Amino acid sequence: MRTRTAALAAAAGAALLAPASFPAAAQQPLAEPVVKSPGGAASSGREAGAGGADQGGEDGGGASYGDGAYEGRRYTGTARTPGTPGAPGAPATPGREGSVRAADLLARTGSCKQISHGKFRTDDGARATVPVCAKRGAVFWKADMDIDCDGQPTKACNRRTDPLFFHATAFQQSDGRQLNAERLPYVVVPGASRRWKHAAHGITGGTVAAVIYRGRVQYAVVGDTGPTDLIGEASYATAKALGIRPDPRSGGVGSGVTYIFFKGPKAAPIESHPAAVARGEALARRFVRQN
Repeated sequence: MRTRTAALAAAAGAALLAPASFPAAAQQPLAEPVVKSPGGAASSGREAGAGGADQGGEDGGGASYGDGAYEGRRYTGTARTPGTPGAPGAPATPGREGSVRAADLLARTGSCKQISHGKFRTDDGARATVPVCAKRGAVFWKADMDIDCDGQPTKACNRRTDPLFFHATAFQQSDGRQLNAERLPYVVVPGASRRWKHAAHGITGGTVAAVIYRGRVQYAVVGDTGPTDLIGEASYATAKALGIRPDPRSGGVGSGVTYIFFKGPKAAPIESHPAAVARGEALARRFVRQN
């Protein structure tokens, strides 16, 4: 599998040979990205099957699962389309969401009861150091953040702004359309594998997550799946709301991000960020009050 750096370099080379295939912006020298490699080595693509839905059944306690097939690439661009604050699908606003403090959530994730059968890498070529952990009512991990912008093509997220853009997400909106990474805060989970199967632990499309970075809490939904061996990725809107540079080529952050996925009721509809905030706030409050 190619790394994202190599893939972008190849794309840039192709642009030089065939200038018409990419706009002028795509032909500029590419900065060394913090993101993962797509389509297999990066956090891109989606699980095969109708709409990329989860495959397989419940975790059989170390049962063997077939690695999901991926048919695309991930990541998106910059800028946000207009939206009415508080309306379904409106861009997220920077700053802490809700009343549950980041410190209280982090205090509940101080120790790890590992539930994954092995650890994940944060980037292609890196050592596998990140376990998936469990606490009553939640699943969590601590990793980096790479930028995912697959889904609906937008002004910022398309094949011209991102040579590795893929037009679909693993989970879809209530109207059947793909998710909009430029507007909707969503998180990417590793594709189902022998290492870990997210659906077996109640983590599926619409599951609400609290993403924490430098004291900020941002609620998001599970919206896409990635490679089976990499972890730590979220949509453009998630990164933007947390003050992380969302550029698909050079954005993201190398460490310091905690992802907490709450078991229980999901956000409905999946594309409504206000619904995710309301659901996340209630589940987060319950999570921090548990013994």
